[in-house]
Amino acid sequence: MESVPEKLGPLGRTAWEKLSKTFSPSHLEVINESAAHGSPNSEAYMKVIVVSNAFQGLMTLKRHRAVQDCLKEEMVSAIHALTIVTKTDEEWAKQNQQ
Repeated sequence: MESVPEKLGPLGRTAWEKLSKTFSPSHLEVINESAAHGSPNSEAYMKVIVVSNAFQGLMTLKRHRAVQDCLKEEMVSAIHALTIVTKTDEEWAKQNQQ
């Protein structure tokens, strides 16, 4: 897994570190979408893409709840909206070969 991207703000870095530690993802993206929502200087609107075999056998709702639980503090204090994409390694590979 690569290191935290420099372009991320403090909240994005925290999310990256927590998701990395919790799910040991093979692929991780933390994207600040706040500018598209009229808040260019905040990190209130985030999107995460987490690819991990920790999601194997889990339905989408349980995967998303696991991500929300991981970022519980940030959801309460700073994140207004969070878009979540969760895939296993196999699902990610299948999606990206098309």
